[in-house]
Amino acid sequence: MAWLLVALVPVVAAAGLLRWRRPAWYWLTFGVTLAAVRVLVRYGSVMDACGLTVPAPRWRLTVARVANRPIPGPRAPRILRVRVTRTGLVLRLKLRPGQDAFDVAASCDRLRHSFALYGVTSRELRSGVVEVRMTGYDVLKRVQMPALVDTSPMRVPVALREDGAVHYRDYRAVPHALTLGATESGKSVYQRNLVAALAPQHVALVGIDCKQGVELFPLARRFSALADNPDTAAELLDALVSHMQDVYRLIRAEQRITADVPDAEIAADIWDLPEDLRPVPVVVLVDEVAELALYASKEEEKRRDRIITALARLAQLGRAAGIYLEICGQRFGSELGRGITMLRAQLTGRTAHRVNDESSANMAFGDIAPDAVLAAIQIPTDTPGVAVTGDLSGGWARIRAPHTSLRQAVNTCNRHADLTPDLPALAPFRPALGTLAPVPAPAIESAPAAA
Repeated sequence: MAWLLVALVPVVAAAGLLRWRRPAWYWLTFGVTLAAVRVLVRYGSVMDACGLTVPAPRWRLTVARVANRPIPGPRAPRILRVRVTRTGLVLRLKLRPGQDAFDVAASCDRLRHSFALYGVTSRELRSGVVEVRMTGYDVLKRVQMPALVDTSPMRVPVALREDGAVHYRDYRAVPHALTLGATESGKSVYQRNLVAALAPQHVALVGIDCKQGVELFPLARRFSALADNPDTAAELLDALVSHMQDVYRLIRAEQRITADVPDAEIAADIWDLPEDLRPVPVVVLVDEVAELALYASKEEEKRRDRIITALARLAQLGRAAGIYLEICGQRFGSELGRGITMLRAQLTGRTAHRVNDESSANMAFGDIAPDAVLAAIQIPTDTPGVAVTGDLSGGWARIRAPHTSLRQAVNTCNRHADLTPDLPALAPFRPALGTLAPVPAPAIESAPAAA
């Protein structure tokens, strides 16, 4: 017995050390087994305590009375499948008659405490089937993206969700997006992750950075066009509108609406065109939208109206032409002038990092997911990069992008600089770049000669 105790002590010490220093390793070695046993053993009693059970059907009660058997107790949702992930457990439940997916969602916090896990979320897969995702540790404290991710054209991974799933930016599903956040909230890191993920893809990147280009110009080798002041931005947006009209003329010429052409082959956007004729998609990144909307004179007001009108036209009409908007800012409210709320209504995807006031969070989620407003204003200041993301469907989740330094993003863009498309309409705004110069070796003082 003594030898068993001696062998058990270092195992317990190793488990405690892993749980403190490497929670992901602890989960994969010890935590997953303990959590699975805890969930399966406590499942029935926990579901009953959380009000997620229903009485036995009448026919079973009748059979029990006729056969003089014990009356069957309440029934919990049936477990269809238990799946282990690198961050937690996934349970697929079959609801009993009379139960609703909202009942499970409302009990997630009680399930988290009862099963002694870090987080529990649920979503309805189909009628009567609910997926419950349980995380064993705080996956947002130290973000580690999985080695294998599901990438496809115009769909890139940019962050990790609080339930351990990868958060993708899918431009085909959500064409335009708005990203809000206060200073030092992690907006720039999120943008770098987005640019680094798009760099290997066949896509044209267009940047508008009115902070004299300090955020986007280091990544210029992968950009087809860049603007670092409002005047250049106005001209660049006009060129994009002209490019959009040219793409629509191409689509119109290639629609081939004849009786012998199947409906599925009739072109309505660039993705219906043959690959040899398909224009390259364009992603427009606006670093600070307020700098484009503020003005101090009549001339600047005319420029501002011209910029906002062009952005609104691109948001309304650009999807079919393969033009997608990524607009970032600290605030995006009606105080920025005419046309701002109309533009915001066209931005389907919403991401809010830490904000300074509730009204800023309302600008992102007030019209689509009121519950996300409270989550956005509760992001602490010591967790830069944590954000709340949602879309017009009303769903939302907490995410955090992995920390990507500016040097890492620059290296990624330089490595894929040969993929930068050359668009004739945007040629005047192509950043002028020289050849990459080798980094000189640091000077070393020579030792004094021996006498």
